[in-house]
Amino acid sequence: MPNNSIKILFLSTLSSGVLISLCANSWLGAWMGLEINLLSFIPLLSSTKNMFSTEASLKYFLIQAIASSTLLFLILLKINIQEIFYLDKNKMWNTLLMTPLLMKIACAPFHWWLPSVVEGLSWMNCFIILSIQKAAPLILISYLLTNNIFIQFMVISSAIIGAIGGLNQISMRKILSFSSVNHISWMLVSMTMGSNLLMIYFIIYMINLISIISMMVSMNLSYITQTFNLMNNKKIIKFILFTSMLSLGGLPPFLGFFSKWVIIQYLIQNVMYTTTVILILTSLLTLFYYMRVMYTTLLITNSEVIWITSTLHFKFYNSNIIMFSLIIITLGMLICTMILLAQ
Repeated sequence: MPNNSIKILFLSTLSSGVLISLCANSWLGAWMGLEINLLSFIPLLSSTKNMFSTEASLKYFLIQAIASSTLLFLILLKINIQEIFYLDKNKMWNTLLMTPLLMKIACAPFHWWLPSVVEGLSWMNCFIILSIQKAAPLILISYLLTNNIFIQFMVISSAIIGAIGGLNQISMRKILSFSSVNHISWMLVSMTMGSNLLMIYFIIYMINLISIISMMVSMNLSYITQTFNLMNNKKIIKFILFTSMLSLGGLPPFLGFFSKWVIIQYLIQNVMYTTTVILILTSLLTLFYYMRVMYTTLLITNSEVIWITSTLHFKFYNSNIIMFSLIIITLGMLICTMILLAQ
């Protein structure tokens, strides 16, 4: 919890903006919640300790303001044309209204702003922008989403770009941002199956993200090269970090595989074989650049000095959260499978 009262105020209004969007019974109310959420998050981005934060906050504000103004324009246009705003199966209007919301969550090909914005933020703001800020737009998209060619194009493009974009990155922030773009494709597919599946996937994604970012904050990591010789005296820290990364990549038997397993089962039942193959292959690519970090750190550049007997003590950002996340990630697959079989 931040010790600054102003940050606590903006975090509370940020959360209230998300709740207003989720609880709104009109599109103008949902737009108002998105604006409260945006205006609460912008002051949290600026920091005097990081000179890149001002540039990142300006980029984020411009992108979100363009998306919000476009959404408001489309809402008012539909109200004027149809005299009353109602949800229907008009694919043209649904596609138009989804476009600014897809830009807000950085769905490909509207993803280009996310890596550059995330690169200039602190880890706490990275977590907010990769998880909490996507909750309200995802729920609003689920109101409009129908399984058509436009959505299939967005799913496939997000999966491919999110997988390929992270292959040549050394910044952990950019790797997590491209991984987020890839996970957006799984979330969009889960919406076509039902909102319950979306909630399961989003919660598991947040658990993995909390574990990884907590480790990054506690070890003050930003780049892959910093992991090579930094944690040789604390092997358990390496184990927790890379277990979380493998879970985020969807490797069985970790928790991150469970949500993908359920989505793959639904896709096969609905005869969506092409989408299933593309999602699985792109997940293997994301798993590759996680494994690249892990393989290099654990095997190639791992070095120890045998005459040092004392161990270094690291100050954890929150050790309880990290250990709880490790237990959930390693045993969550077993627990979720038992619950599923019991039903």
